[in-house]
Amino acid sequence: MSLRVPKAGMPLFKDGYKTMSGIEDAVLRNIQAVNELSDMVRTSFGPNGRNKMIVNHLERLFITSDAATIIRETEIVHPAAKLLVMASQQQEAEMGDATNLVLILAGELLKQAEPLINMGLHPSEIIQGYELARDRALKEIETLSVATLSNPPATDSLALALRPSIASKQYGQDEILAPLVAQAVNLVLPTSSSGSSNLKEFNVDNIRIVKIMGGSLSASRVVRGMIFAREPEGIIKRLPEGGKVAVFTCGLDISQTETKGTVLLHNAKELSTFSGGEEAQLSAIIKEIADSGVKVIVTQSSVGELALHYCNRYNIAVMKILSKFEIRRLCRLLGATPLARVGAPTPEEAGWIDVVETTEVGGDRVTVFRQEDGKPGGQARPKMATIVLRGATSNHLDDVERAIDDGVNVIKSLTKDDRLIPGAGASEVELARRIFDYGEKTSGLNQHAIKKFAEALEVVPRTLAENAGLDPTEVVGTLVARHASGQCADIGVDIEQKTSDSTISTTSEQVFDVLAAKLWAIRYAAGAAISVLNIDSIIMSKPAGIKAPQANPNWDDD
Repeated sequence: MSLRVPKAGMPLFKDGYKTMSGIEDAVLRNIQAVNELSDMVRTSFGPNGRNKMIVNHLERLFITSDAATIIRETEIVHPAAKLLVMASQQQEAEMGDATNLVLILAGELLKQAEPLINMGLHPSEIIQGYELARDRALKEIETLSVATLSNPPATDSLALALRPSIASKQYGQDEILAPLVAQAVNLVLPTSSSGSSNLKEFNVDNIRIVKIMGGSLSASRVVRGMIFAREPEGIIKRLPEGGKVAVFTCGLDISQTETKGTVLLHNAKELSTFSGGEEAQLSAIIKEIADSGVKVIVTQSSVGELALHYCNRYNIAVMKILSKFEIRRLCRLLGATPLARVGAPTPEEAGWIDVVETTEVGGDRVTVFRQEDGKPGGQARPKMATIVLRGATSNHLDDVERAIDDGVNVIKSLTKDDRLIPGAGASEVELARRIFDYGEKTSGLNQHAIKKFAEALEVVPRTLAENAGLDPTEVVGTLVARHASGQCADIGVDIEQKTSDSTISTTSEQVFDVLAAKLWAIRYAAGAAISVLNIDSIIMSKPAGIKAPQANPNWDDD
């Protein structure tokens, strides 16, 4: 029995599939798409990076230089560019900073690979060279550490480590924001049995940000505890001596029946005593809560007028918080257990707060739940701090919030590895010098890719110089010459031009980067570039869904 041979010309895929293969159609086109994405965010890199104005599909406006926000709010559809987006998002999840470095370094690696491909090198040979250079870079960067964060950290040393990350988003405001974040971090650090702070147990979720319009950024401050942008529901607005707190996830009201019914009233007496049973029951519940020592009730749902009346009678403050995430954070602050039933909490379920007060910030009434040292239960609960940001516009406050988030994530990175390396492009130039020397000693065609990897690392000082309005060729040439002497591994780009040759000593100027964030950025950028080079064909199916009807171009014809 013979095999049936398919007819000539029969398609391999269904209608609508697109296939691109080969060096010209797949590899070089992928490199071109990645370079467009890299060039888009490259101008936002560094302290002098420009902002991008983004209007997403919900018509929400973003004005920011944060690469994580830019790629999150823009819809990237090219599959190769999506690989870079995923690598950048993984860097954001792992370290919370250096997302832009992943994008521009991966784009530069692919840009440097393009001439090698045009010269005739196979992508597999370039991949092998990039892998060797990446492993060498990860090994060499370990030796560039010039400082470590002290444990327990002082506020000054924390602000020193935070300042480069915050300055990359809010240049000029880092002198205000870095001490604020450092103060908040010191407030929430747990203390050991000896009384010293433990950086290893730092929790990012213990620092909150509240944005209040009005004033200037210099009016921002740090509050120990939590702040809510609303007043308590009842007449009790202040609790200076502290007390027990009960947290309910249900409404503070009389429960409604599942079915509707009809009640027939015969006289005025029945009308006056109709709701007496419910009132007596609710009064007994609130009295039971008051007798247990509760001074504050926090509820996630509605508060009935009758329940509020009895709470006022028993001098209980009532606070309504609709967000379940805020309820969880407040329960951690109070040491309370959220209850799904209305009633007196047990001693284990009730929380404690030192001070509850209502104050006015910029014309807005806010309620402060504050902890104080030396009060009952003050050391038994997790410490929390809230940074109150003031500003003129909501877009500016949102951008400052993103800068503070990056600064807090820097502290999270330092809990894993407390080593700091020279910033301002000094580490990249030194790595490029060492990897280039490594490529000179490597035999075979791999040395070309290794040298291109070294050249790609120089994109960091070049971009810093370009965005600062300096001559990138002159700045990078000066840096390479000074690093080649072997005694100036800490020389970086002087964006303020304090010296004639536009270079500074990063250790004397105290400009440091986090070693762990830089290490993961190089790993993710090289991995994304290698993944793109490893693709030799693209097969795309027809998008699912019904195509939207097109407008008739001849609608006005008779």
